[in-house]
Amino acid sequence: MKETIVAEKSFQVSFVTVHGHRRAYVRAGSGSPVLLLHGVGCDHRTWAPVIERLARHHTVIAPDLLGHGRSDKPRADYSLGGYANGMRDLLTVLGIDKVTVVGHSFGGGVAMQFAYQYPERTERIVLVSSGGLGPDVTPAIRAITTPGFHQAMGVLTLPGIRHVAATTLRVLSATGLPRTRDLDEVANVYEQFSDPRQRAAIRHVVRAVVDWKGQVVTMSDRAYLTREMPMLVIWGADDHVIPAKHAAHAAALAPGAQVQVLDRAGHFPHKDHPERFVDLVEEFIAGTRPSRHSRVKWRRLLEEGAARPVRQAAAGRAPVTPVPSLHSIPG
Repeated sequence: MKETIVAEKSFQVSFVTVHGHRRAYVRAGSGSPVLLLHGVGCDHRTWAPVIERLARHHTVIAPDLLGHGRSDKPRADYSLGGYANGMRDLLTVLGIDKVTVVGHSFGGGVAMQFAYQYPERTERIVLVSSGGLGPDVTPAIRAITTPGFHQAMGVLTLPGIRHVAATTLRVLSATGLPRTRDLDEVANVYEQFSDPRQRAAIRHVVRAVVDWKGQVVTMSDRAYLTREMPMLVIWGADDHVIPAKHAAHAAALAPGAQVQVLDRAGHFPHKDHPERFVDLVEEFIAGTRPSRHSRVKWRRLLEEGAARPVRQAAAGRAPVTPVPSLHSIPG
């Protein structure tokens, strides 16, 4: 293991080499550890509005997932399980045993996979506009899986075109018009596609969880395991990437979960309402007991789960469990 540190804005970006691949991360604050996992095409900077406040009471770890940001972008395993393994190893190198894991979008899928693979290292789960709760996803994400995407994006991110397109997206975002709320973050993701290594990595990431019909990975068959692990779900009511109705799916699949749908927030509620977001996370941590893994309880849950039918409809449809109205969910 080799480690170096460089300064970036108000945070320190550290680099540690694990399994031969350099991984970038931010570590800030002290207290009970919180692991922040970003979505596809993003990096630790998506959490910039909330890191400082969270770090007042917690040790915050915000990595750039492999294939993203300033981490290496090798030809590697970009599956949910592979990322969960990578987070376990990063935390081990950093001397952190257990965490509250917070995952946004694709990072929510990684958070759920981490909790499933390593329940003994997971104290709580916070899902933010998370994947894995239904098939729906914006066509822009599905497009990444299509033949020719890599080549087309190579042309669309040539310097002159990239500058005009990114500027246009940011100007539209500033207008406040409907469906433009998240375009500043979309511009950041779009600019990342100029790196062919990152384009290739993101294509592998998306193909592992999405096809032309939508999301193919779901937590519905394992949601019962959350009975022994506190869960908070946060969504933006104006999310046009993964619809807010998936928050209701979470409430139905994991009845013990706390669910908050925030008005005037899109796919990045932690950026639209950073203070409210931090308050929700801190109240959740303070008001719940950390999960304590028991092999006996885990075995009992698995045995009970094997005896019940999977409560999910045919492919491409939402779970058949009755879904409450979003208006009935606190928040």
